[in-house]
Amino acid sequence: MPEIALQTCHLTKKYGTLTAVSDLNLEVYAGEVFGFLGPNGAGKTTSINMLCGLLKPNSGEVLINGSVLDHRSDIQQRVGVCPQSIILWSSLTCIEQLVFIGEMYNIPARIARSRGEHLLEVMQLTEKRNQLAKTLSGGMQRRLNLIMALVHEPKILVLDEPEAGLDPQSRVLVREFIKSLARKKTVILTTHNMDEADRVADRIAIIDHGQLLALGTPDELKAQVGTGDVLEFTMIELAMADRYLTLLKPICTDITINGDELTLRSRGIVELLPRILEILQVNGLHPGDLRLRQNSLEDVFITLTGRRLRE
Repeated sequence: MPEIALQTCHLTKKYGTLTAVSDLNLEVYAGEVFGFLGPNGAGKTTSINMLCGLLKPNSGEVLINGSVLDHRSDIQQRVGVCPQSIILWSSLTCIEQLVFIGEMYNIPARIARSRGEHLLEVMQLTEKRNQLAKTLSGGMQRRLNLIMALVHEPKILVLDEPEAGLDPQSRVLVREFIKSLARKKTVILTTHNMDEADRVADRIAIIDHGQLLALGTPDELKAQVGTGDVLEFTMIELAMADRYLTLLKPICTDITINGDELTLRSRGIVELLPRILEILQVNGLHPGDLRLRQNSLEDVFITLTGRRLRE
């Protein structure tokens, strides 16, 4: 049985009549990258704030290494947080940012500086060490913000949209850095980037309306909405949607319609494509742009929540 680094037990948070998080039960294993995902307004930020000790739940509790920590400072010593919004001190250089935040965690300046120099090197920011952080590009500022969460060497690291606003080169650097942290630290990751979650996360929790909808590895989640490849196309004759279903169900039973988009899922869908097109043509139907792809985490989100991640 894997060691549990962080656990939530019946975690609930209400704002008046609104329940932002409802009876959330999670176990995050030591050394894993744990994806925490859901549409906007799903309750992710509220949950993360409770995990980090920034927000007190109405009921339930958070356990770190099996213990309930009563004081916010105790939690913050063990958890590092990189928020989605970049937070920097405008009058400090890059190395000064790292030393200052280290001292906030009661780390001697000499040790904080040594750790900061190493982290700047890892994030390829050494040449910017004595430059005011406010003068850096947006991508560099985000990379700096990320390593600021690591100066006090927490065992658990919470990353809220760490790739937001990054250029492709920085995105690869940050992604590889997150992978390098795996097994050394426990990483909780929120993101709107499905490709990022699929590549980086060991397990993923999906929440919506404050409730846990699904939990598992990326492959396990994708298996929940069927296996095989996916064929998508636009129905030019939208009024004939029922006709499309009638004709294609004998070939593929897993069919969904979302607006004017028709999606078929089946093993060997590529081999079925000529027959599908022939049947539609014979019956006077003319599908628009066709797209073939593998089943994705985006499919899981749409199936579970009825909306795309950014909606």
